[in-house]
Amino acid sequence: MSISPSTSKNCPPLCADCRLRQTSAFTPVKAQEMAFIASFRTGTSTAPAGGTLIREQNPRGKLFTLYSGWAFRYKTLSDGRRQILNFLLPGDLIGLQQEFSDGAMHGIEAVTDVSLCEFPREGLWELYRQHPGLGYDITWLAAREEGMVDDNLLTAGRRNAIERIAMLLMHLYRRLERLGLAKGGSVEFPINQQHIADTLGLSLVHTNKTLRRLTQLGMHEIRNGRLFLLNPKALQRLAEYYDLPPKKVPLL
Repeated sequence: MSISPSTSKNCPPLCADCRLRQTSAFTPVKAQEMAFIASFRTGTSTAPAGGTLIREQNPRGKLFTLYSGWAFRYKTLSDGRRQILNFLLPGDLIGLQQEFSDGAMHGIEAVTDVSLCEFPREGLWELYRQHPGLGYDITWLAAREEGMVDDNLLTAGRRNAIERIAMLLMHLYRRLERLGLAKGGSVEFPINQQHIADTLGLSLVHTNKTLRRLTQLGMHEIRNGRLFLLNPKALQRLAEYYDLPPKKVPLL
């Protein structure tokens, strides 16, 4: 599926009107940096749920900031088996890895309808040259994503099934909570059991059984497309999830 020009009211034409910047989740930028970001942005776009934002091995692509919705990064084997590397949520920078390879080392697919801000890859050097503070922010975001992939590797390599799912539920809940998207002890949860299995290296049957086990233990509940944490402290202990005060995150 192709990405279409945005007509969504959720993605404003002016960066100064960005709803994400009005939250406490992101670091503020100076006026001159905001002006550069606005000039650097080439437009906005949308993609439907299931749409492809970046195709694997695509030699050319853009940079995006995910403004609304969910997406995920993935890699596939020749027989179609898929590994989801991480989930992308509002404010995440998409496509940076393409700049340092001959083609996209991974694909990106929308889980829900998404709205995106577009930036040209060829403008990155100018960003680093003119605004080293923004360049540092991009480096910080790249290091943060590497850290999340490290955590995912630890989860897939050493945690058992129930610990893996507990970790994923806590990780996604806390990320959404930081964005101000938690309500009544629940968050939007549009991913299905196949997404979870492909993220954690589990079979679909094992994923189903483990989710049911956690529900029976009173840890969580998924209903009407939302995740409810019923006993977050116990879930944190099970996952060995260390809940540190959230840091503000750069936003391009």
